[in-house]
Amino acid sequence: MSSHRFAAPPLHRLAAGLSLGAAALVLAGCASQGPAHTPLTTLAPDALGLQARSAADATTEAALPAAQWWGALGDAQLNQLVALALQDNPSLSASQTRLDKALALATATSSATDVRGSFTTDATRQHYSANGMIPAPIAGHTYNSGNVQLGLGWNPDFFGKHRAELDAALGQARAAQADRAAAATQLAGQVARSYVGLARLLAQRDVAQRTLVQRQALLDLSQQRTRAGLDSQVELTQAQAGLPDARTQVEMLDEQITLARRTIAVLCGQAPDAQQALAPQLAALLLQAVPTVLGADLLGRRPDVVAARWRVEAATRGIDSAKAEFYPDVNLTAFVGLSAVGLDQVFQGSSRQLGVTPALRLPIFDGKRLRAQLRGKQADLDSAIAQYNGVVLDAVKGAGDAVASMQSLERQQQLQAESLAKAERAYDFAVQRYQAGLTGQVVVLNTENQVIAQRRLAVDLRARELDTRIALMQALGGGWQDDTARVQQSQK
Repeated sequence: MSSHRFAAPPLHRLAAGLSLGAAALVLAGCASQGPAHTPLTTLAPDALGLQARSAADATTEAALPAAQWWGALGDAQLNQLVALALQDNPSLSASQTRLDKALALATATSSATDVRGSFTTDATRQHYSANGMIPAPIAGHTYNSGNVQLGLGWNPDFFGKHRAELDAALGQARAAQADRAAAATQLAGQVARSYVGLARLLAQRDVAQRTLVQRQALLDLSQQRTRAGLDSQVELTQAQAGLPDARTQVEMLDEQITLARRTIAVLCGQAPDAQQALAPQLAALLLQAVPTVLGADLLGRRPDVVAARWRVEAATRGIDSAKAEFYPDVNLTAFVGLSAVGLDQVFQGSSRQLGVTPALRLPIFDGKRLRAQLRGKQADLDSAIAQYNGVVLDAVKGAGDAVASMQSLERQQQLQAESLAKAERAYDFAVQRYQAGLTGQVVVLNTENQVIAQRRLAVDLRARELDTRIALMQALGGGWQDDTARVQQSQK
């Protein structure tokens, strides 16, 4: 690298400097940027099995999540919890700080081609050496001197380097904006799924409590039969053994309920014990509509996919900026001011000074470093594309898995409801026959176990259905609308 500066006040010297600069542009333009680079290919929607959604598909459009999709569950307490989490959660605060930093960097980059101004003034009292470079009559005496100067600087963007740097910074800021939206969607989903999980545990506790009552009734019946000489101590002991097991199940569920409440409180930015009275009802939560088609617009609805796409764009513009480094960099500066030895003469017309200084940086012997820097930017682009493809695959898989699970869960619930009805009927028959002395207690216990298992399964399937619908709403972007364009507007 070499640097040439030309004093500019004489017009013929300035013209000579500009002529030399033009010749240097031609020389630098011939510098080799190395072999051409072919970036990785981004995945296309049709290659992922995504369909172009018809505008007439009103059913599918209506099934897409709204901005506050959790409200479709019909639980006012859940709405309050999500609002609290989105307001005070530390993870969102961290996302906001990253966005603020990216916006600040974009603002700083946008000023690269602005005209810069400076104003300086100083006063100095100095004793000048009698044997120095300053001649008489100043030499050997002490004088006051002053300077008042206004300077201007401009770095014109002839080859688009600063424009590319700004676009890259804006891309990163847009990605940070989408990242914050993704974090909010993820947090709302965590609160909603934890809420459903707590409702499931409470419903399972109801099943366990019902089982405890049922086994107490069986024990009472067995005691009556034993006193009547119809049962032996074996049947009585079997009936007694069922009570501690049922109480253990209740206690285990109480522990899990406590931990689930603490988890929800922390997600909402509260003290762990702030939600100890929280008691959602699984049966009261409403089911949301499910899209029948995964459209290509899925990739524009998910903030994490949009963030990855903006990082690809930022990396692409980073390559453009690195290529512009192979060309000359021109800086123009000018100054005007007053300077005098003796403060009483500073503001005299004869104390004025002015100048223009064009400066040219030529990367003549810097090709190796610049090519290495360009290869690094090309690698950044390939990395961004690979990450984008990975996010897209995860998005499509997550949404597709949720749709497939929803369809399967509907069939499972139909079959399970039939099994539960038959198990309860069989249990009723077994109890009646046992009371009449027509069958043994083992039959009652076996049918009871089947009923308990089916009741637990019914709760689990209902909870899974709600949880899967929430997961699908997240996979579809949580009702997010791409608002990253406001980052561009903020830099205008």
